[in-house]
Amino acid sequence: MSSALNVVALIGSPTSSANSRTLLLVRQLLDQLRHRLHIDVQLVELSPIARSLGQALTREEVEPRIEQALQRIEAADLLIAAAPVYRGSYPGLFKHLVDFIGLEALVDVPVLLAATGGSERHALVIDHQLRPLFSFLQAHTLPIGVYATSADFSGDQVSSAALQARIVLAAERAAAHLSLTAAPLPLRRIA
Repeated sequence: MSSALNVVALIGSPTSSANSRTLLLVRQLLDQLRHRLHIDVQLVELSPIARSLGQALTREEVEPRIEQALQRIEAADLLIAAAPVYRGSYPGLFKHLVDFIGLEALVDVPVLLAATGGSERHALVIDHQLRPLFSFLQAHTLPIGVYATSADFSGDQVSSAALQARIVLAAERAAAHLSLTAAPLPLRRIA
């Protein structure tokens, strides 16, 4: 039996909430990935470390729990990066944490992007904000991202069939990508 893939989910909400839509979206993605892959999941939540993170100007200044979070992110076989939209982009403390990730730590690491916002007007945050951020780190951002609005949830459940279908599609594509990278196809020789 092969070992479990190390999936790290970075929840970029600077404030904590038991029914955070960003956290709920990530849980749905993780549930779908569990149906398709043998995974070990670690959550890295921004909210418990946000205040102390904001006081650090360099990685050398971060508290041990922030360093542990960074090491978890850097060791991921698959990173799920999810953030709420705040004033048209991801929160500043989310970016501050990403700034401390080693420049070559995520090279070719698959990253599944997700975001939540108040309306559909911010749906492009995935392609215009998150994708360039992780592309700069030379991560492999997966082509299917997942964006959700308040209207897609009812309490702590996804109530939108369209969002559920998008979650399933994202998980299927991520699993297919990881299956290919785990057992690469032999190179074809051309005369």
